Formats: sequence, structure tokens, C-alpha cells
Amino acid sequence: MELVTEWEREQRRRRRRFRAIVGGVAVTLLVVGGAGGALMLFGAPGRAAERESTARAEHRMNAFATDWEKGRWAAAGKLTDSPTAAASLLASVHRNLAPTAFTIDVGRPSASESDRGDSRSVTVPFTVRLKVPRVGGFTYGSKARIVETSGGREVVHFEPSTVHPKLEAGQTLAVAKMSTRGSVLDRDGDVLSAASLVGRVDENGVGVSGLQKRYDERLGGSGQAYAIAITDRQTGHAVKPLQRPAATRHGEDVRTTIDPDVQRAAAGALEGVAVPASIVALKPSTGDILAVANRPGGYNRALVGEYPPGSTFKVITSAALLRTGLRPSEHLDCPRFEWVNGYRFTNQDEFTLPPGSTFRDAFAHSCNTAFVRARVRIDDDALARAAAAFGIGGTWDTGVSTYDGSVPVNSDVNDKAASMIGQGRVLASPLVMASVAATVKNGKFVQPRLVPAAVRHPYQATESLDPNVVADLRSMMRSVVTEGAGKALRGLPGRPHAKTGTAEYGDETPPRTHAWMIGYQGDSDIAWAVLLEGGGSGGSDAGPVARAFLANLTGGGTS
Repeated sequence: MELVTEWEREQRRRRRRFRAIVGGVAVTLLVVGGAGGALMLFGAPGRAAERESTARAEHRMNAFATDWEKGRWAAAGKLTDSPTAAASLLASVHRNLAPTAFTIDVGRPSASESDRGDSRSVTVPFTVRLKVPRVGGFTYGSKARIVETSGGREVVHFEPSTVHPKLEAGQTLAVAKMSTRGSVLDRDGDVLSAASLVGRVDENGVGVSGLQKRYDERLGGSGQAYAIAITDRQTGHAVKPLQRPAATRHGEDVRTTIDPDVQRAAAGALEGVAVPASIVALKPSTGDILAVANRPGGYNRALVGEYPPGSTFKVITSAALLRTGLRPSEHLDCPRFEWVNGYRFTNQDEFTLPPGSTFRDAFAHSCNTAFVRARVRIDDDALARAAAAFGIGGTWDTGVSTYDGSVPVNSDVNDKAASMIGQGRVLASPLVMASVAATVKNGKFVQPRLVPAAVRHPYQATESLDPNVVADLRSMMRSVVTEGAGKALRGLPGRPHAKTGTAEYGDETPPRTHAWMIGYQGDSDIAWAVLLEGGGSGGSDAGPVARAFLANLTGGGTS
């Protein structure tokens, strides 16, 4: 039996009254506060719904990430709004990377501005960590959007960028063999597309031709490396690496002077040409090589080919004759034949010019007999000295292998007669003949260059051209277009100046011929040469190709 004193009973009565009062106050607050009191105690209904929505989104994303981690592609796909596409891409990535370790850490959901207020769409960030053979550790972040279907089911809205933020339709991730080798670039810094100029790299990553061979040490890095790359699912070709391959040393790029617009114009002009052909284009004021096109590719005849230049050499012959005081307006016969020491020289198709024809006429219509007849006006070394003013015979430091031409001192009368029309021992490459046209345009020789950073000692001409000689050559080259054999260029913008050439070669009877045309634009800083190897006539065969090239340049970059 409990023993209770009066004092204790009084204390108990007081405590009961206090609890009753406190309880009454609490009830009053609840009643009086109404909805406000409920909000204060339990929070706003909207926020509660949002918390519930983000919790469900996080739960859905965790389920998706778990299936993805465990390789349950079909199960992961079913948690998305594109089950087949999701399962296919997840499987493709895992098959390509074959990770030895793979985890996904799901972050806290957060609504973006576009999602705020929409309880059916919640964005969940996540981080993927992999360890991939041949590559090593690779970590990246992405995010998924959890949406509500029309049936009220919450799913991952799936698109390629969910797997990796840089993936697009038709792409996957894969381990790609990435070269540490540098690239050959055009003047704009883009990878150069000119196969016969760039050259080839063998299966061991060693340059074996073209610029790849010449700059192999500079271009070559420490070898091949591997990296995770965005890859085309159809072709398997790497589109873009997602990491820079680790290597002891990365190769350096080699930048050229090639203008991509001019290069495309040259390559386009050679499309459909049935014989081996080349086009070279230069910037006369600087010597920059703007285009080098060869068809077919492989042998770079444009730069290293050794050909008789035929009548295009009459630009140099004319320079030698003008030095003697012969004026373009002076009379110069053009007979059907000219005999030299028992050897007969003639014109193409044995044409003649009417009586009273001039030096300008002989140049414009490319009369061989007139030039052979004029040999008596010059000494045996005159052609070699005139050629020296055009840089021919020197050793050019262009940054690429070139054949720089040869015009020997004449050994006898027959040798001189043949040299007058670019035959005999006279040899040149398309580059040399483009430079001849550029020298007329510029007024003096500027050595061509392809890789400026590699040029240490540009060749300086040992002879110079008198300004009056230059002016006459310009006028005569314009006459080739306006009234002579260069009629294929008539009507083109830019005031083209030109010289045609048909060069015999070989031992066949009748001999086979190379077709040439060289020239420059009067209104822009560009000179060029066209060669069709075994291609017929300069005017009728090389002319249309030159026209196509210049027409292609309309709107192109030749600044």
C-alpha cells in the first residue's frame, strides 16, 4: 500500500492542472491556426509533392544505373522511354570499352529552370567511372531526365547524350587507336587534302613519301596510343577522341602555304582529264605555293617532274630577245619551215603567219620558225642568262623536294635552235613554269616556297629583268589571250595573261607531245601552270583545263 502525504497529493494535483492547461493551449493553437498551423507543423503540400517526386526520380535513376552497371541492358532499357535504343547503345558501349571496373554514382535530383514547377520531369546528374584496358581510368559526368508517361509511370527519357553528353545519334563510345603523329596543314591550319603532296605513312607510322617522308622526324610522335573516342556505329571510324592520348612525345604539325580554295579549284579542273596531269598555282608577290594538284596521285609530277617546256619557254626566249633591243612591234617572219644545219623545224600543223607579222604576233600564235630564225640575234649563253633572271638553274629552298629546271649554255647551232622553243636540253617542272609566269607578273623572281618555317636560304636570282622587258612580256602574254593561241581563256574575268606550249618528246614518229599553258591573272596575285603529260596541244588541250581552273577560282581565296 502506497503511503502518500498531503504535500505530495497537492503537487500531483498541480501537475495535472498544468498538463491540462498546456494541452488546451495546444488544441487552441491548432484550431485557431487552422491551415497556417498545419503548414507550420507539416510543411506546404506543393513542396511535399516535389520532395516525393524527386525521391521517386532518384529511385528510378538508381534502378537504371544499377542495371546499367550490372550489364542488364534489356532491364535498363525497360526503365526508359526508348527500351530498344537504350539497350542497344548501352550494350554497344560496354562491348567496345570492355571495362574492368565500372561504377555509376547518382547525384541529387535538381529541377532546371525549364523543369521547375513540372512534377513530371526531374533532372538527375550522375558520374561514370571506368577503368578501360589500354586506356586506364576514365571519368565523366552526365545527366538523365526522369519523365512521367501518359500512364503515370516514371521513366528515364533516353537519348544518346544520356550515356555521354557528347554522343549523337548513330554514335557510340569505343577505344580507338590514336596516332601521336602531327598533321600536314594548309595555310588556314586545317588538315591538308592533297594526297600526292602530303604523301603516305606506312603501317608502322613512318612517312614513306611526300611531306610525310621529308618531315617524318618532326611529324612523328612516340608512336601509336589509345583513347576513348566518339565513334560512328556504322563504319567504326573514330569521330572525335574524348581524351588526348598519353605519349612520351606528340609530333609537331607542318604548316604549308596551300590555299584550300585554290587547291580545290585546281583539283576540280583535273577531274575527267584522261592523261596524267598537273596544276601548280603561286602567289607571285611572296612565292607562296597555293595549289599543287596531280592526277593521278602518287607521283608528284607538279614539283619534281622533268619535262621539255616547249613554247611556254618562249617567255624566257623573248626576254633574251628583248634584251637585244628587239621590239614587240618589229617585223618577224613566220615561214612554214626553218632549216638549221640539215634539221627542219616547223610549226604545229605547219601553219604560217601572213607577211608583215610581228614579234608580238609570233609570240601570240606561238610560231616556232620565227623564234628559231631569231637565234642569230643572241649569243650561246643568252638563254641561260635570261633563264637565271627567272631563278632557273639555281637550287631552291622551298621546304619540299623540287626540280628547279635546267637551261644549259648552248653547245652548237642545233642546240640553240631547239632551245629557242623550249626543246633540246631545256627541262622544267610545272612549278618552274608557274614561277616563270609569276616572275613576269611580279617583275622579279621570288623563290617559291611551300613550308615557310623550313626555308632557311631562299634562292636569289643572279640576273635581273629590266622593267621595260617586263612591261613588254606582260603585254605580249595578254596578246596570247586576246588574239592568239590562248583563246580558251577569252571572256574570263581577271584579265588573264598566258603562254601556250606543245612540247615534243620521245622517239616515236610523229613524236608525242606534252600540252602546256602557263599564265597569271592581271587583277589578282596568282600565277599558274597546267601540264597534260602526253596530252596533245597547249591551246586546244591544256587551254580548256586552265579555263576550268580559273573559272573555279571565282569567289575563291587568292588574297
